[in-house]
Amino acid sequence: MMNLYSGTTDPFSHRCRIVLFEKGMDFQVIDVDLFNKPEDIAVINPYNRVPVLVDRDLVLYESNIINEYIDERFPHPQLMPPDPIMRARARQLLHTFEHELFSHIDVLEKNAKSAEKERAHVRDQLTQLAPMFTKQKFLLGDEFSMLDVAIAPLLWRLDHYGIELPRSAAPLMKYAERIFSRQGFIDAMTPSEKVMRR
Repeated sequence: MMNLYSGTTDPFSHRCRIVLFEKGMDFQVIDVDLFNKPEDIAVINPYNRVPVLVDRDLVLYESNIINEYIDERFPHPQLMPPDPIMRARARQLLHTFEHELFSHIDVLEKNAKSAEKERAHVRDQLTQLAPMFTKQKFLLGDEFSMLDVAIAPLLWRLDHYGIELPRSAAPLMKYAERIFSRQGFIDAMTPSEKVMRR
């Protein structure tokens, strides 16, 4: 059985829980208190961060790496595109999300009050994505994919981070609701995450 060491409020852990529940697999989530981490996290992950996936002798960290491994090992439903060109585009977009959106999460988590610059940056980046959802249901078209998994925890936490999107981002929020209504997303949430959104 796979074990996922997961932070109960950590957006990166949230991604991995979504993938595991979307796949409907046999796994165990081990909740980690981010403010009082057990010592074995530092032993299995040299960066002393969650999420960490342990599957027999294999230990993986970094949410996107964990999620691609799960997707390849358990291909149904497939979350990365089967076509190499589309898969490369998906990876490129995942990298963009890390760089443009998720690189600001640490600041928003630690001192949300003084993070106005980060908040504005994330708001503007998300607002730029909004128009694509007037034409398609998900980030890669009509199929739910790893890209939707990657961005979902951030969209869920907008209230929590104090990020208000403009009216022009309405298509993005409709898209977010489509993700939030998925059973895999609902099942993946911890009690601490459920109260993050008004």
